[in-house]
Amino acid sequence: MNLLIFRTDIKTRKKVKVVKPIFNNNPIIANWSIDVEDIYNVLRIETVDEQLEEKDIITLMRTCGFYCETLTD
Repeated sequence: MNLLIFRTDIKTRKKVKVVKPIFNNNPIIANWSIDVEDIYNVLRIETVDEQLEEKDIITLMRTCGFYCETLTD
């Protein structure tokens, strides 16, 4: 398992529904969540292997019209 953590601009459950089918239909993503209560609207993605990289998620989110950047410590 690989854990990827991002800061996003997804602030509502309605916006979460926009990306839900994209993440749910990706066989590499085992689990994901967006914390709309957090100041950074944190997106957490667990992948089944190392194939999916941070840049892939950032590109995907930007394609959907959302801001996304890697969240560092």
